Amino acid sequence: MTKDNHRQQFPALANKAYFNYGGQGPLPEPALEAIYEAYKRVQLGGPFSGEVGAWVVQEAMLTRRAIASELTVPPETIALTEDVTVGCNIALWGIDWKAGDHLLLSDCEHPGIVASVMELQRRFNIEVSVCPLAATLNEGDPVAVIADSLRPNTRLLVISHILWNTGQVLPLAEIVKVCHQTGVKVLVDAAQSVGVLPLNLIESGVDFYAFTGHKWWCGPEGLGGLYVSAEALADLHPVFIGWRGIVTDANAKVLGWKSGSQRYEIATSAYPLYAGLRSAIALQHEWGTIEERYAEICRLSKYLWERLSELPDVECLRTSAPEAGLVSFRLTNGMPHKKLVDLLEKQAIMVRTILNPDCVRACVHYFTTEAEIDKLVGAIANQ
Repeated sequence: MTKDNHRQQFPALANKAYFNYGGQGPLPEPALEAIYEAYKRVQLGGPFSGEVGAWVVQEAMLTRRAIASELTVPPETIALTEDVTVGCNIALWGIDWKAGDHLLLSDCEHPGIVASVMELQRRFNIEVSVCPLAATLNEGDPVAVIADSLRPNTRLLVISHILWNTGQVLPLAEIVKVCHQTGVKVLVDAAQSVGVLPLNLIESGVDFYAFTGHKWWCGPEGLGGLYVSAEALADLHPVFIGWRGIVTDANAKVLGWKSGSQRYEIATSAYPLYAGLRSAIALQHEWGTIEERYAEICRLSKYLWERLSELPDVECLRTSAPEAGLVSFRLTNGMPHKKLVDLLEKQAIMVRTILNPDCVRACVHYFTTEAEIDKLVGAIANQ
């Protein structure tokens, strides 16, 4: 499928230059249709009926399989959630914390995750420290920084695979290896990596990997997931509990948890979203493999980085070409970044501000065009 034909599947791209995939990807028309048809089927069958109940079980199974194939893991290791933050909270709160335990996180984590960690610290009197990964964007070794920050009482490292503010891609397998040498588990915020990087979570050794479908997969908001490795499953206890995660007997007596990561699922969800996410993932495969898509993301992000670097009033955070689709930059002419974002949106060009570090973030996907990038750079140059 050509890029022009592919882009025609996305209604949101018809009248704007879109660079906010890291916040939310545009939903393609086939996914919209799949969601509508699924809702219609539920109503025609009767929302609470044996027929629809069996359909829901099948839809969940198909969706776990589709996600598992993308992450190169068994389907039973996937719990379906609403978003990244829910997945992270399942892992954060499911650990049996004791006073004096240590949790390590980086200085580039999303405020929602930082807030969760702060509440863990207050409630369980654990120790929390922050390792300086932001300083390794252009030089330094993030693996060494993390290794130096681990303590004898460290139980969990919380990091992002791709840092949401600077776009740095962390060497996940090497980080996991260092942590596992001392028995430290690793929780990954995968908001910016799923749908971008070719992934094999089994090979990486990661314990917990929380992701969403509404960013780089361009699926519907409200559907994501959590991968829990087979080794980490036994020690991660369900916190929010409902009928989808438990096993009962013929008399509705609770017997225990579901055998895999499904134990972390709770209750009724917007099941028609499952078909929408599968449709969105399948559409991406029509354009090319994940390796081909990632290569195109890197090519286009390099092009954007090079064009921005040519502007006299722009400083890119990275001093070399990005390794993923996030390109963050600063203005050096004194214009507030929020003002630039607002001015660009009036020209139908969508980017966003980042508060820490203070910068503007533009995201390119594999179906971004050079013309869109030229439009963005030209608009910035003319401010």
